[in-house]
Amino acid sequence: MSEAKLTLLEAVNLALHRAMYEDLDVVVLGEDVGVNGGVFRATAGLRDTFGFKRVIDTPLAETMIAGLAVGMAAQGLKPVMEIQFMGFIYPALDQLVSHASRLRNRTRGRLSCSMVLRTPMGAGIRAPEHHSESTEALFAQIPGLRVVIPSSPARAYGLLLAAIDDPDPVIFLEPTRLYRMNPQVLHDDGKRLPLDSCFTLREGSDLTLISWGASVHETLQAAAQLQERGVSAEVIDVACVKPLDLDTLEASVRKTGRCVIVHEAPKSCGVGAEIAASLYERALLDLQAPIQRVTAPDIPPPLYRLEQLYIPGVADILAACDAVLDYA
Repeated sequence: MSEAKLTLLEAVNLALHRAMYEDLDVVVLGEDVGVNGGVFRATAGLRDTFGFKRVIDTPLAETMIAGLAVGMAAQGLKPVMEIQFMGFIYPALDQLVSHASRLRNRTRGRLSCSMVLRTPMGAGIRAPEHHSESTEALFAQIPGLRVVIPSSPARAYGLLLAAIDDPDPVIFLEPTRLYRMNPQVLHDDGKRLPLDSCFTLREGSDLTLISWGASVHETLQAAAQLQERGVSAEVIDVACVKPLDLDTLEASVRKTGRCVIVHEAPKSCGVGAEIAASLYERALLDLQAPIQRVTAPDIPPPLYRLEQLYIPGVADILAACDAVLDYA
């Protein structure tokens, strides 16, 4: 067992190595994943270790990549496909929505679709718009798809291993902004994390801050500043936005009575709206203020000069917290 301080990107690479060592049915495919090790080098070293039959460079054809993965999964393999950026995922939608998500239901359980789609998501690396999307709500709407978004190296490692084990399709979204941020000590012990559970990162009593993906970074910073003001904020990383661990979220909101939801995706019809509606259904009488959402605006991600205005910042989160704390 090895121990090292790794980034989220390195944790993904470590999990892929571990999964391929443990299970000969795990294969990796995508554009430039073999010789080049992926656009961010998440798959670096895999081809040298496991060979070209298990680490497959594909043409630039997302529809084909997804179709291949569905076919492989239907025949017992466990494909992990990479889409280079989330903005390039749309050609694969037909395969994901019409086939991957429905295979178990369509065959009445005779076939399953154990596949993982990995893709970087989100803004913050000075890239063009199609490289900076956060459209997790698209996939959360589809029955049969699980949607996972890690926010730390340890969660990336444990959740990816669990996603590869899962008998049904998992959309595994990796926040690009966090790829090389905040490395942490990580044990390559093969430990899986639960896919359908939230993670309470900070205990608190005055309000609940709910976030996932890259926005967890700013949310924790906001909670630290609130602590300096004498406000105790509980911070919850949703991690799996489909299905949602509503029991954990409800328990926290019942305890604190106030809630702010933070995400980088646009506001309209986002996962934050689903969380807010569910909490109103479950815990309305325990809320002491209306739930606030801090999100990106309903526009495509802008060019990099305006990126920091687009991404929800610490000041935006603190303003929303003040609104719920001051509500009378």
